[in-house]
Amino acid sequence: MALFHCNFYSEVLGLSTSMTVILPQQTRTQIGMKNNKSGDKHPTLYLLHGLTDDDSIWLRRTSIERYVAELGIAVVMPQVHLSFYTDMAQGNRYWTFINEELPEIARSFFPLSEAREDNYVAGLSMGGYGAMKLALRRPDQYAAAASLSGALDMANHIHMNNSPVNYTHIFGDKDIRGTDNDILHLLQQCDQADGPKPLLYQCCGTEDFLYEDNQTFRTACARTDLKLTYEEELGGHDWGYWDSKIQDVLKWLPLRKSL
Repeated sequence: MALFHCNFYSEVLGLSTSMTVILPQQTRTQIGMKNNKSGDKHPTLYLLHGLTDDDSIWLRRTSIERYVAELGIAVVMPQVHLSFYTDMAQGNRYWTFINEELPEIARSFFPLSEAREDNYVAGLSMGGYGAMKLALRRPDQYAAAASLSGALDMANHIHMNNSPVNYTHIFGDKDIRGTDNDILHLLQQCDQADGPKPLLYQCCGTEDFLYEDNQTFRTACARTDLKLTYEEELGGHDWGYWDSKIQDVLKWLPLRKSL
């Protein structure tokens, strides 16, 4: 595998930002690693970070580089700060960045496939929210999305007001229910829309403080025709759990058989 720490300028954000990228590399003599590469353009997993982290965190807390080595896929891990992957009410346009600009920039730098069936998104906690948001708003762009301990019922989470996060700074002072920032609303919208539907994966530890939010999402998804793979077991909101479950996500991804 090849690893890139990429600093670049974002026109949407109006500032320099960063992403960490893993690219496939075919090797035969590397000790302890079997690396595969398939074709000229790589299938891509956009892997999103959580509330207090950045684009380096998946690499620092898990063995993601080793986990994807045999799969022949690229992994793009962007930096979005504490934005909830949203065009913020009092901040920057991180939804526009992650939805529009990031894929274009990443594909201009690296040989990444543009085909829908080769593009996937996953994330943990805030990143689980971002992953579902991307796939449900842009099912034409993503074949699959995975949420690990995701914040999937943000309308209720904000209403409970038991977090130190300033959600007004992010979402504004209006109720987000029924808007494009409400994942439960996006489920219904995606279900009713014409066109392809993303495959969905959801997991959450039973000891996680977001467990009830995840049950709400699971119930709402069951009322649609969207295909959801759901897993739960003993676990909390921590990297021991996420390091284990990202391996399950990688096994679940609908990679094309040619890989």
